[in-house]
Amino acid sequence: MRYSEDHKAKTHQLILEEASRRFRRDGVGATGLQPLMKALGLTHGGFYAHFKSKDELVEKALQHATSNLRASLAMHLGPDAPASALIDTYLTPEHRSNPDRGCPLPTMSAELGQRGQASATTDQVVNDRLANLADKLDGDDAEDKSVLVLSALVGALLLSRSVSDEALSDHLLNSAREQLNKLVEAPAD
Repeated sequence: MRYSEDHKAKTHQLILEEASRRFRRDGVGATGLQPLMKALGLTHGGFYAHFKSKDELVEKALQHATSNLRASLAMHLGPDAPASALIDTYLTPEHRSNPDRGCPLPTMSAELGQRGQASATTDQVVNDRLANLADKLDGDDAEDKSVLVLSALVGALLLSRSVSDEALSDHLLNSAREQLNKLVEAPAD
């Protein structure tokens, strides 16, 4: 039985969305194609009608997560929002507890880097975020500060997810948020 192009496009989108969630939540290595497809009520063999390989799916899922993140940031943090608004939104218990709906950088880029599978999509996400932050910071060193802020955001979130002590996890988020806000609100030299 042949399916319509619309059906194939919808199925492709479902696979992409589920993979994007699972890669951010569980990691790329821990997400098998067979369980992914089974969760969607599809066969493992059907995967190859949509993607050439898991590597292609990883890149497309990262692009999908990035697109969703960009749209969410635009909706919640307009172009005039200060850097502190991004910091306050990023370093929250909700973001920590819901990696499947959050920024892909803490989970996916760490794993892809460890595997030696750098991604052009990650380059784009990092460059976009750095430019967005630099635009919101004062001083000649705004670009360098943006690197520090982004690194601290991703690192603090990643660490807060990796500890079992909830008080320590909260401390990591709260302290990083407080210190980063002091940095971005400090007058330029």
